[in-house]
Amino acid sequence: MGIIWKLNEGPCSFRVLQDRCESISPTTLNKRLKELTQSFLIERTVDGYYLTEKGKEIFQLLHPLETWARDWAKEF
Repeated sequence: MGIIWKLNEGPCSFRVLQDRCESISPTTLNKRLKELTQSFLIERTVDGYYLTEKGKEIFQLLHPLETWARDWAKEF
């Protein structure tokens, strides 16, 4: 889901996405991109990878978890 989160910031190339995701290996990122593409959550164009409408929809469903996670993290 981290890839979906980062792609919500806007379309980007593989290299930029890898920088955004920081600790993910190129092999793992490539595998996840293929899975997300096959699931129709992202697409690849000449401008790079971007969220599809379904990808944007799932991001909106996940977004409330950010607030929860931040609040939870403050407790520790």
